[in-house]
Amino acid sequence: MIKLKVNGMTCDHCVRAVTEALSGVAGVERVVEVSHERGEAIVEGQPEAQDLVAAIVEEGYEAAIT
Repeated sequence: MIKLKVNGMTCDHCVRAVTEALSGVAGVERVVEVSHERGEAIVEGQPEAQDLVAAIVEEGYEAAIT
């Protein structure tokens, strides 16, 4: 599993946007959880870390691998 810190999510719409963005990254098998309360996302699979961060940034949020 890969855990990311995501800044800027404030609501369920944000969670959906980040979930959809991560689901579209090559190598992601499953988006385990996205939580705006904890400011994190967890995915399973073998994606490139920079691709995950880029997908989140493209949606307008800040992200980093933890």
